[in-house]
Amino acid sequence: MRKLLCLCLLAGTSLLARADLRVFATVPEWGALAREIGGEHVTVYTATHALQDPHRIEARPSLLAQARRADLLVAAGAELESGWLPLVLRDSGNAVIQPGRPGYFEAAAQVKLLNVPTVLDRAHGDVHAAGNPHLHLDPRNVLKVGEALSVRMGELDPARAQAYQAAFRTFAGRWQAAIGRWEKQGAALRGVPVFVHHESFVYLSNWLGLREIGTLEPKPGVEPSSGHLTSLLARQQGQQARMVLRAAYNSDAASQWVAGKSGMPAVMLPYTVGGSPAASDLAGLFDDTLQRLLQALR
Repeated sequence: MRKLLCLCLLAGTSLLARADLRVFATVPEWGALAREIGGEHVTVYTATHALQDPHRIEARPSLLAQARRADLLVAAGAELESGWLPLVLRDSGNAVIQPGRPGYFEAAAQVKLLNVPTVLDRAHGDVHAAGNPHLHLDPRNVLKVGEALSVRMGELDPARAQAYQAAFRTFAGRWQAAIGRWEKQGAALRGVPVFVHHESFVYLSNWLGLREIGTLEPKPGVEPSSGHLTSLLARQQGQQARMVLRAAYNSDAASQWVAGKSGMPAVMLPYTVGGSPAASDLAGLFDDTLQRLLQALR
C-alpha cells in the first residue's frame, strides 16, 4: 500500500512538473512573444485577433473561462484594454492575475511611452492618459518587453526559468539582427510624410522616421467624416502626403476616399500578428510592414 502511495505521489509530481504555464494574452503581438519565450512549456490563449479593434472588445463568457484558468495575464496596458479587461478580471474570480499580483504583466510598464497627454479631456476623443499603447510597432520595444516577460515567466515557473531565459537570448539574437536589416531597408522611408487613419503607428513612425502630417480620425476613436477628410486634403500646402496608412482592423472606406481624391496609395498595414497572411509571427509582421511601405513609396 505504501509503495502504491509513493508511486501515485511521484506520478502527480511528474504531471505537475510537465504542466504548461497558462498564458492569457490580450492581443496577438504579446501572445506571439510569450510563445517565442515559452515554446513547448506554455499554453497561450489570445483574447483578440488582428481584425478586431483592441479598444472595443466584448467580454464574452469564453474570455472569462480562459482568464479563470490562467497563470499569467499579458496585457498591452496604457488603457488599451480599459473597455473590457477590467470586467474580465473581475468576473474571472482568478486572484492570481489581478493587477499588482505576479500573474499580471503589462507591456506598457516596460518601455517609455510616446504621446503622453499634458491635458486629459474626453472632448479630445479617446485619449490614453498614460500614453500611446501601440508600442509593439517599434521592434526595440519588443526586446524590452521580452526581457521583462521572460523574467516574470521564470518567477511564476521556477523549474523552467533557465529555459525561458535561454529561449529569450536566442530570440533576442535573431531579433537584433532583424532590426539591423529592417532599419537598412527602411532608410528610404525617413522623412516621408504620411496620413494615418488612427494613431496606431506612432511608434513605427518614430522608429523609421516617417512624418505623420494628418489623421483621418478628427479625434482619436471618432470615425472620419467627409468634411474632415476634405479639409485634411486642403491643408496639404507644401507637404503632400505620400501615402495613407490604416491598420487591418480599420475600415478601408476613409483611406480609399482619400486615395481616390489625391492619387496617393492607400496602404493597409497588418498592425499585429495575423493582420496579413505574411504576418504570421512577429518577424513576419515587420517584414510585411516594411515591404508594404516600400512598395507604396515606389
